[in-house]
Amino acid sequence: MPHKAGFVNIIGNPNVGKSTLMNALVGEQLSIITSKAQTTRHRIMGIVNGEDFQIVYSDTPGILKPNYKLQEKMMGFVSHALEDADVVLYVTDTVETYDKNEAYINRLQKLEIPVIIVINKIDLSDQGSVEKLFETWSKLVPKARIFPVSALKNFNLEVVFKEIYLGLPESPPYYPKDSLTDKTERFFASEIIREKILQNYQKEIPYSVEVEIEEFKDEEKIIRVRALIYVVRESQKAIIIGRKGAKLKKTGTEARIDLEDFFGKKVFLEIYTKVSKDWRDKDRQLRNFGY
Repeated sequence: MPHKAGFVNIIGNPNVGKSTLMNALVGEQLSIITSKAQTTRHRIMGIVNGEDFQIVYSDTPGILKPNYKLQEKMMGFVSHALEDADVVLYVTDTVETYDKNEAYINRLQKLEIPVIIVINKIDLSDQGSVEKLFETWSKLVPKARIFPVSALKNFNLEVVFKEIYLGLPESPPYYPKDSLTDKTERFFASEIIREKILQNYQKEIPYSVEVEIEEFKDEEKIIRVRALIYVVRESQKAIIIGRKGAKLKKTGTEARIDLEDFFGKKVFLEIYTKVSKDWRDKDRQLRNFGY
């Protein structure tokens, strides 16, 4: 039996459930998930291997109009995902309007590779509304295969997988068969800490923050992590730390628990904060942060 392999790139607007879908398809929580927009900043790969196939999924940032260089870099990940895909998985949901990003719909219409449109969150809707959305998307992108799903409830994902498999080209695997992702342990440590910041802070704070792992030492019985939280203003640093350090301590404790669960090992976590004005618009720092 010939071996199939390919890149299945997941795109869509913010908060439609792209990360939840990829985690469900991969079977591991590789992408952080919160209710806030712009949770995903990088292109994160999750690799699924079978005896005769390898699927390289890519979760991408939600489509938006950039306001600063960080967001321009994020949208660059989305554009590249459209260009190097073997199969495109476009995720929408039962709430957003189809014309939110017409430019990307036009690009979907012109693609010569398999396009799968996933209408997510059908558990929050009714059959009649879902059927109307199905008809709308069928007219918008006639050649696409369309599947109503609930990524959160793992509903109808098996048929999506089968359609993905059919669209894969014949190819040897791109990564070793025991690979799960292309990202490093440091990357996942920084993402877990950033997830807690997204959950614990409001307003502009989560969007002004970047996390750098200064030290990651995997010892025999413990992993030692030293992390640096960058903010753009002194006032934000004070908010991150909180009264008598309580807020930062809470964030650090929650992050440590998730780190231990993710790595399956005891973790000693130190977190510090630093002001770096306008880091979101500085090319050098963005490169250092992997953008």
